[in-house]
Amino acid sequence: MILKDYEIIDFHTHPFGFGGENICSHRDNLGMTPEHIEQDMRDAGISKICGSVIMRDNQTPDSLDVIRRSNDAMYKIWDMLGDFYVPGLMIHPKYVEESKEMIDEFYARGGRLIGELVPYTHGWSDYSCEGFSKLLDYATEKNMIVSIHSMGEDEMDRMSERHPDTKIVFAHPGEYNEAMRHIKRLKSRPNHYLDLSGYGIFRMGLTRRLVDEIGEDRIIFGSDYPTCNPYMYVGGVLFDPSLTDKEKEKIFAGNVKKLFAAAGKEI
Repeated sequence: MILKDYEIIDFHTHPFGFGGENICSHRDNLGMTPEHIEQDMRDAGISKICGSVIMRDNQTPDSLDVIRRSNDAMYKIWDMLGDFYVPGLMIHPKYVEESKEMIDEFYARGGRLIGELVPYTHGWSDYSCEGFSKLLDYATEKNMIVSIHSMGEDEMDRMSERHPDTKIVFAHPGEYNEAMRHIKRLKSRPNHYLDLSGYGIFRMGLTRRLVDEIGEDRIIFGSDYPTCNPYMYVGGVLFDPSLTDKEKEKIFAGNVKKLFAAAGKEI
């Protein structure tokens, strides 16, 4: 097999600072610090990362303070990593007006990505709830991208049907049944995308099926670092003989660059 160099942008990461937001289960075994982030990713061939910071509080997971602290950490990491990092904002449907204010501040600073949102870490679960629908409407007005952790198939269906014009990226293909629901959901929604992070692409033939069914222009590379190993996801696309060079170029970087350009940001 002859390998070529590809530009690789990891759309789905959760960078961390020194405030306890490193969600890698084996971080103690690796001695991970924020200084490891860029080197880890560049060693995997990744030239840029995107994503939110996950600050968890098991006592009050749905508090506004947890969301604010997640975003405060994001801004600090953005300052630290510079152009290597395309930041994602945390919001919460329980706090619609406060979330809109956070969106406005983030947008004014040049941010165009909301999420990845991970509801179960912040005490909510329903993507079809009224509060989140209002926030999706606002994101659509601002022409922003919204990245979500896939959960609740019926709720995601209702959200997708209600917000066809919102630029939504669904994370994690999942197992067979989840992947087929993604395919059914996304086929008729040209503004909705799927990122390859997390569970799923270790299943032989799944990436090929996603490209065939959803389209080569709406599959985006992601790893879910530091929860997941970025080397494995790079290899899962790079060494897949069923994918053409053109498809790999689009998955690795072309599609996400085009998506951000449509949101008014060059990355």
